[in-house]
Amino acid sequence: MQHDIRGLPQTAASAEALHAFDATVEAYLGFELATGDRLKETLALDPAMPLAHGLKGCFLLLSAKRDLAARAAKALADAKAAGARAGLTPREARHLAGLEAWLAGDLAAAAAIYDTVLLAHPHDIVALKLAQYLHFYLGDAPALRASVARPFYAWDDGVPGYGYVLGLQAFALEETGDYGAAEAAGRDAVARNPGDIWAAHAVAHVMEMQDRPAEGAPWIDGLEPAWAGCNNFAYHVYWHRCLFLLDQGRTEEVLAHYDTKVRGDLSEEYLDIANAVALLWRLEQRGIDVGNRWAELAEKSATLGGDHMLVFADAHFMMAVAAGEAAKGDDGAAEALLDSLERFAAGPECAKGGTEAGVARDIGLPLCRAVLAHRRGRYGEAVEALLPHRPALNRIGGSRAQRDLFEQLLIDAAVKAGKAPLARALLSERADVRRANAWNREMAALAARLPAQ
Repeated sequence: MQHDIRGLPQTAASAEALHAFDATVEAYLGFELATGDRLKETLALDPAMPLAHGLKGCFLLLSAKRDLAARAAKALADAKAAGARAGLTPREARHLAGLEAWLAGDLAAAAAIYDTVLLAHPHDIVALKLAQYLHFYLGDAPALRASVARPFYAWDDGVPGYGYVLGLQAFALEETGDYGAAEAAGRDAVARNPGDIWAAHAVAHVMEMQDRPAEGAPWIDGLEPAWAGCNNFAYHVYWHRCLFLLDQGRTEEVLAHYDTKVRGDLSEEYLDIANAVALLWRLEQRGIDVGNRWAELAEKSATLGGDHMLVFADAHFMMAVAAGEAAKGDDGAAEALLDSLERFAAGPECAKGGTEAGVARDIGLPLCRAVLAHRRGRYGEAVEALLPHRPALNRIGGSRAQRDLFEQLLIDAAVKAGKAPLARALLSERADVRRANAWNREMAALAARLPAQ
């Protein structure tokens, strides 16, 4: 038995191995490219460390790829086998139970397990980080906030990783609309560690939701040099910069950043594709020609779209495939993607209570049908598909800034379908939250010119 950097007891062969595990956790919190290498070093020093195998399983699930889920199951089996030989602490056993629930498709149960770990062990920063991820993709902002608020009493400057916890707190506060407190916590975290990209991203979210593009882009520009060792999450922060630039009408810069930053390496990671899809749609909606940029997104999305690990990803894949197929005049891939989602929503995972299958049934399918109808120019049909299910949109997960793409699509469809009262009502509702939003003003002007119904 060893103790980690925050004093938690952990099964490990040596202090050196646990030090390597601590370095892995630090890399994970910092979104470092070297995170996988740190984990490999840990397992080389201690091939039988249960939590190292468990964390490997979690990392594989974070990719939201069906083929990696099998490897995550193998990691869980290795963790259990190691625990059977060396013994497990109750905390370690709960971590493995969380991974098992996650693998079974029950995201809510997994989140609850990690939250339970934090009741007894508030310094378990891995449980804190994983709980935030799961609550985020459950679309449960109050739970997201409560999850970090409960253990926060135990954190201060004397506990290693306190700055990262401030960043987690900042994001949770932002997602529940407590913008002043969120910005203060995020700026505090960044002052402690300029490389804390999650905290910097939380402040960018505040600026996005408060329509402060003139501050947002320089905020990211000033911190970007500190993220040289970051993984692809940096592309998401560059996406935020593009939103700020777009709000300022700087579309040429947006396209340049798209090609060199947001989509610079043409990756197949779902978040990278979602960033790109959401940006291209916004550009096109503003009348900007995006050239052939949809093509590679459509090709990758058609391949990845059958995984159905996150409905958040499925909706963006559908948007890409529909755009790519529209450009070619062939709707085959889009229909195939929709059929696949329908089978998933009605399949055995849904019967077993799988989180994402239920989300696919209740909101994923209506949303994807609306996306497809909108791309095909059937705007009234898009409104009819999405509007009744709009209250459940949060269940796809993602941030409010990310889900705003689908709110914009619904408003755009209402305007183009000539549904004046609905368009004006939706814009009025959005303006209550986004009071200084440039897009809102432009769309309100279009809606005002619609004939009365």
